[in-house]
Amino acid sequence: MSSSSARKIFVGGNWKCNPSTKAAVSTLCETLNGAPAFPGNCQVVVCPTALHLGTVQDKLKRGDIELGVQNVWKDAKAGAWTGELTCDLVKDFGAKWVVLGHSERRHTVSHESSALIGEKVATTLAAGLSVIACVGEQLADRKAGTTMDIVVEQLAPIVAATPAEAWSDRMVIAYEPVWAIGTGVVATPEQAQETHANIRAWLRGKIGDKADQARIIYGGSVTAANCSDLIKREDIDGFLVGGASLKPEFINIVSSATLKAKM
Repeated sequence: MSSSSARKIFVGGNWKCNPSTKAAVSTLCETLNGAPAFPGNCQVVVCPTALHLGTVQDKLKRGDIELGVQNVWKDAKAGAWTGELTCDLVKDFGAKWVVLGHSERRHTVSHESSALIGEKVATTLAAGLSVIACVGEQLADRKAGTTMDIVVEQLAPIVAATPAEAWSDRMVIAYEPVWAIGTGVVATPEQAQETHANIRAWLRGKIGDKADQARIIYGGSVTAANCSDLIKREDIDGFLVGGASLKPEFINIVSSATLKAKM
């Protein structure tokens, strides 16, 4: 059994290409600034658009929220990578986290392969940044009973690229069933826990006891209404939040970490 009490809860906000103006970004930062202190057992990261990194740095006035980006290129140094971000650029802006392998990049935007995502993970960790690595199946895979086949194919290059020491604090796995992202449909707590437990069991076969340190978070239509039931599950160590991270309810989702502390 995993040692959930020893793992710090992780809540990430993936703002995607939202909000659309600097004024709206400033308002969102003001909402976060006005929130009560976050639970001590919870690490919070927000990932705005790259264009808004500077605005968020200027406007976000609290030390318990870290900054991340939504993607990087596989080469860390500046160069002829039109339209991309490099790790050096990300570090220069003070961001610490990078979302990699999100389904919108795997399936919708860039059709990135698992091998490419593995290369990006290796580059990002070697550059001293930390990673939120996303995996998840599509609805047809879920119906066919091949969820773990898909997840393992996506996980394998990520695990191969991750040094053992990174699992405790610099690598977070986000299980995001594609059929639940932006659809309003959320995996049941039982479905999410089953897949998280299966991921941890597979990780244990690859990285041994480090699997008990690995944080596996859930993403896919997470809201203030469903987070409490999800966070109570043994192998769910937090959330990657999309639409709700743009609303005041993000604060309630972060606060659900206190429920894990009471278990």
